[in-house]
Amino acid sequence: MKIEGRNAVGEAIRSGKTIDRLLVQKGLKDAAANRIIDDAKSRGIKIFFREKEALDRESAQGRHQGFVAEITDFVYCELSDILARAEQKGEPPFVLILDGVEDPHNLGSILRVAECAGVHGVVIPRHRSVSVNETVIKVSAGAASHVLVSKVTNVNDAIDELKENNVWVYAADMDGDDLYKTDLTGAIAFVVGGEGQGVKRLTRSKCDGAVKIPMRGKVNSLNASVAAGVVTFEKLRQDGVEIPVTVSGVTKK
Repeated sequence: MKIEGRNAVGEAIRSGKTIDRLLVQKGLKDAAANRIIDDAKSRGIKIFFREKEALDRESAQGRHQGFVAEITDFVYCELSDILARAEQKGEPPFVLILDGVEDPHNLGSILRVAECAGVHGVVIPRHRSVSVNETVIKVSAGAASHVLVSKVTNVNDAIDELKENNVWVYAADMDGDDLYKTDLTGAIAFVVGGEGQGVKRLTRSKCDGAVKIPMRGKVNSLNASVAAGVVTFEKLRQDGVEIPVTVSGVTKK
C-alpha cells in the first residue's frame, strides 16, 4: 500500500508502521521535511531521494508534498482489542461503529475525529463498506496510524458484544432523542450510518436508543463524518473533558 503527503507519512513513521520504502523529493530543505527525514533515518527506514517527476508518477492522488511511502497493508484489530485499550487507559469504553460508510473521504475524516477525541476504536463491517486504503490514510491526516480499527463480519454481533460488556449503544438517527438532552456519560458506542440510507433498521433495533442532532435549516441530515464529530464531542463535553481551542496560533481552554 502506498501513502503520500507529509502528515500521513510522518505519522506512519512516528507510530512505528512498517515502511518498506520511502521516496523523498530531492532538494527539500524546510524544517518540516527535515524532521520527517530525520525520523525515518533514526528508525532505519530506507530512503530514496528522487526528482519530483518520479514522485508524481508514484503518486495516486497527485498531492504527495514530496513524500511517498510504501507500507505493509493496514492491520485491523479485534473488537476485544478496543475494549482492552480502554481498560489499559482506565477509561470507560468509547467506540464508533460505522454502518456501511462507503466513501473513503468520510472514513478518513471519521478516523481523524476519533483520534482527536480519544475514541478507543472504530468498528467497520467487512462487506459493503470502504476499507482503510491509501485515500483513507491521506484524508485522516495520519490519524489512521493511531486509531484501532476492527473489521467485523456482522455489525449487529459487534453491538451485542459491546452490550455484554456494559457499553450503551446509541444510533445517530434523525428520529432519535435530542442529543443534548441524553445522558452520554460512561461507556458509550455510537452507530453512524452510511451515505444515503443511514443506520439500517435491524441495526437500529439492536441499539439501546437513538440520538438526533437538532437541525435549524431545511436540510435534515448531515454528512456521516460531520455527524460523527458532533456526537463524539458532545460526549466529551458531558464527560467534562477540557478541549483546548487554537485560535490564530494561540491555544485557549
